Amino acid sequence: MKNVKMVVSDMDGTLLNSNHNVSSRFFELFKQLQQQQIQFVAASGRPYYSIVEKLDSIKNHIIIVAENGGLVIKNDKVLLSNIINPNRLSELYHLVTNIANTFPIFCTKDRAFILRASDEKIKTFSEYYSIYTIIDSFEEITDDVIKIALYHASNSESYIFPHVKHLKPELNVVVSGNHWVDISDAITNKGHALSFLQNNLNIKSSETMVFGDYNNDLEMLKCADYSYAMANAHQDVKAVANYETETNDDFGVEKVLEHLISESGNN
Repeated sequence: MKNVKMVVSDMDGTLLNSNHNVSSRFFELFKQLQQQQIQFVAASGRPYYSIVEKLDSIKNHIIIVAENGGLVIKNDKVLLSNIINPNRLSELYHLVTNIANTFPIFCTKDRAFILRASDEKIKTFSEYYSIYTIIDSFEEITDDVIKIALYHASNSESYIFPHVKHLKPELNVVVSGNHWVDISDAITNKGHALSFLQNNLNIKSSETMVFGDYNNDLEMLKCADYSYAMANAHQDVKAVANYETETNDDFGVEKVLEHLISESGNN
């Protein structure tokens, strides 16, 4: 571990606990990562502004990979941005709005466009998409769409994915959580974003540590020698990761970082 120069962590189910909070323990460890000049990257399916809300005190010292790799930002500067082809949006809108018991969210850089739903559902979505506009029609989407997030209250893999998997490989379609399926541009994934950063920062896979829990983390886990699946991770993630750590509620990320800091400090 002593050669690690970059740490990349997913948010929900990984760095965030089940209450969607980042621990004070992590923020203390982050100071030590800084002292040892180890770059921290937050990589999430969440939008940029939502990640910033969770990591506000360190936002100017990290790199943020948002929307499953559709957006990479450092110090308010956009380093990478991939949008869904606008010519396909109407077709996709009609497809996803006709999947039973499924709620689509159209994600742009600065806000989400949420198809009208109950107050209870809007409250659920606002945990992830706190800046949003409620819409009733396709014409009300006014910005470039980076990602379409689809929500199902029971299970996204069973009830959403079968209706959209045919969009691959022209688009990237991934089960990103128990309730979520995400649709993005074909090249958009966290692994593509991480490879971009590794090339730009001249950091090798042997110098990269990654944490993840769901299938939208698979590509970026493959970019790191030190790849960790959470104990609460999807089985596909555990099959790809080189190592496993404890759950997000048992400080799985923090415990590995403590080991990393200890080894780096001895170097």
